Amino acid sequence: MKTKLVPLIVFAFILFSSFFSTATAFQDNRGKFVVVLDAGHGGKDPGKHSKYGYKEKDIALSIVLSIGAELEKNPAFKVVYTRKTDVFVRLEDRAKIANNADADLFISIHCNAHHTEASGTETYVLDLKNTNRNFEVAKAENEVIFLEEDYEKHYEGFDPHSPVSSIGITLMQEEFTEYSILLASYIERNFVNQIKRKSRGVKQASLWVIHQTAMPSVLIETGFITNKEEGAYLNSAKGKKEVSQSILNAIIDYKKVIDRNVGENIYSQSVTPNTAENVAVAPDEIPHTQDVYPNIVFKVQIAAGSKELDPKPFNFNGLSDISREKGNGVYKYYHGYTSDYNMAKRFQAEAQSKGFNDCFIVAFRDGKQIDLHEALKTTAN
Repeated sequence: MKTKLVPLIVFAFILFSSFFSTATAFQDNRGKFVVVLDAGHGGKDPGKHSKYGYKEKDIALSIVLSIGAELEKNPAFKVVYTRKTDVFVRLEDRAKIANNADADLFISIHCNAHHTEASGTETYVLDLKNTNRNFEVAKAENEVIFLEEDYEKHYEGFDPHSPVSSIGITLMQEEFTEYSILLASYIERNFVNQIKRKSRGVKQASLWVIHQTAMPSVLIETGFITNKEEGAYLNSAKGKKEVSQSILNAIIDYKKVIDRNVGENIYSQSVTPNTAENVAVAPDEIPHTQDVYPNIVFKVQIAAGSKELDPKPFNFNGLSDISREKGNGVYKYYHGYTSDYNMAKRFQAEAQSKGFNDCFIVAFRDGKQIDLHEALKTTAN
């Protein structure tokens, strides 16, 4: 029991300690959008490395400094760095820096490695379900803990080799998951559309550095330095500039979405979350010939945010049949209510016709949201 409770205690301590600096940070920020840029590894921890001589810590730092330099030109942003030189920073301290800055975003930059010629980008958000999915990535990124002095004291009960060590995740972080997925989706989209990179998608893993941050957080694997072509690209001035610009554009687009749309501090679902738990389901993937699921309710999520709005058509571009739910400080807005999956798709098309282009279908059982694939695997009548 002690082992399971310690991560929660550590996280609570971080939030408690950051409380005293929050007021000061807020005064310093003066309404600015605070972005914490974290260059992975550093100092005695080189991170990934390859036979071609590329080091993760150097590439990550160059990309971070490039993003930060551009963001600092925009008066709407404030940039905080976890490191600006080749120094070793503990994972615990990286999270503290972000929490003490009262940040709006935490972005950790990394490079990948593999014994094959694997290639492509990946952006990770926190895995709240603590599954085994992407465990090897989580294990590799978390193992930096062992380079820290007295790591048993600082991370007691957190075993980087265990897929269940993140048991202490609090309900507060559920509030940030959708925002993290939104940013991650923008980042991967930009990698593909703007600089023609291969994207391996938005994924989830139990990564300590984003597990302990009390704000939307992502960890970006910018590519494989063990791939001869991709490693050379990431190590080049051109590659670093292009990757930095793609991430910078995603940050700016994310802020625009948060600031605009339906009411104050409401974002529409401009990017469909593309995770293992919430992906679009093509019609030919539906395992049933009939489409009515008596124990399941389908709705179309069109918006979410901190602002409570009256679920009336005038607030949602004339779209009717709106429902609103609140959880962990976030209001979610849905269109439609049906046990017929085909009807849900019609609700989705209607919402898209009203401007909610990337709304998506969600499923509920007994009032609780469940995975859409899980819902469609149940027996339909």
